[in-house]
Amino acid sequence: MADISVVGVSGSPTRPSRTSALVDLVTHAFAESLGGEPTVIELAPLLGELGAGPFRSDIGPNARAAVELVEAADVIVVGSPAYRATYTGLFKLFFDHVGQYALADKPIILTATGGSDRHALLVEHQMRPLFGFFQALTLPLGIFASEADFTDYRVTAPELLDRLTKTMQRTLPVIHSHLAPRDGERYGLEFARPDVF
Repeated sequence: MADISVVGVSGSPTRPSRTSALVDLVTHAFAESLGGEPTVIELAPLLGELGAGPFRSDIGPNARAAVELVEAADVIVVGSPAYRATYTGLFKLFFDHVGQYALADKPIILTATGGSDRHALLVEHQMRPLFGFFQALTLPLGIFASEADFTDYRVTAPELLDRLTKTMQRTLPVIHSHLAPRDGERYGLEFARPDVF
């Protein structure tokens, strides 16, 4: 599987950021395992461009390039810190500019950070439904990290690193099978549609 692009998106509005550190680690780990090329997008510097207007044509060139990079990716890692029990407004603003069907069937690895483990359900209750709207393939194991898992904005907790290893072991086969040619594509199969329902 050559030329696989693995793109990470950190929805943290601050720099430095624990979320960006986690997204960077996960993006590079998956890219290395897939033999792919990692790219990490931090949204904090793009806030002004993303907020320039309600439509994609309004946003600045750097923000537009970031959106296009995500839409063209083979595998996407997303992450946000917990803000008021959900992902940040910056994270949502970015994905508001992504095409409605641009992420359909793309493997998505969900990550999040929070002050404590009380925010861990952010991954399941807020992030997974958002990417369900995009019809993306959200991988079954998300990765949540609390402040205690970091030292100087670096992931240092052995338990979190073990969780990342387990997540990769269980999800890489899904990604490999998903990126391989599927029978419907190989043979041009499609369901017959009756004329009358």
